Amino acid sequence: MLPTSRAYKQYNSAHKRFFKPAIENFFKVEFAKTFGPNVRSYIADELINIFHGNNRKLNTIKPGQVLWNAVHKDTRADSYKLKLVPVVLTLVCEEDISKLEKGLKLTKHKQNVVARMLREAYLQGALLSMRDLSLLLSITDSYASTIRRAYEKENNVQLPHPGNLQDMGSCLTHKYQIIYKCVVEKKNPVVVAKETNHTVMAVDHYLKDFNRVKTLFLDNKDENYIHLVTNLSLRLTKEYISIINQYVKKA
Repeated sequence: MLPTSRAYKQYNSAHKRFFKPAIENFFKVEFAKTFGPNVRSYIADELINIFHGNNRKLNTIKPGQVLWNAVHKDTRADSYKLKLVPVVLTLVCEEDISKLEKGLKLTKHKQNVVARMLREAYLQGALLSMRDLSLLLSITDSYASTIRRAYEKENNVQLPHPGNLQDMGSCLTHKYQIIYKCVVEKKNPVVVAKETNHTVMAVDHYLKDFNRVKTLFLDNKDENYIHLVTNLSLRLTKEYISIINQYVKKA
């Protein structure tokens, strides 16, 4: 073994003055028999990532914006492996004020704010729930839903939120909405993908599932049989059958 140099002895301990080594040393001292050096290094890196995610530089957040931890779009709020994403959301901006001074109604303003925040979160890899909006805007979650639905109806779009992208809550599944737009409204799948914040590949996948249900249903198979054979949820199977009964059979 090579002898330790004088310079190493003199300077090596100075590493402990920095953030990551300080975290590693904490686990080394307090949990000496629990974590080895590689695990301590991994934990330190993860803690630093969490810290930096929740502490943005002041010049990265504009006046009127807020930092919020939202659920990652690929996980659910009730998931055991819940993952949160720090997102920057715009509560108010100069454009809002300009529109208001020109006479924009407060109801429309609220709709625009809710739509903007839902889209901002989604672009940053997260989904805002109606509870998130209720906390941020000091309103009830049911009122947040009312505002969101009003915007969606007026602009003929689907805003990204857990209720439609993760089938949470009482709203119709996003799969139903996609099929309705493609089958009933006869919209191009590319347009539907854009309106519902999905990929064209996902829209095609849902259309294939719908056609499987349609084939079996028109062959006089009942909903429970179709649910089992297709491996689709019974709720979704019923929604697809509802479309078939109302619009496909009449065509």
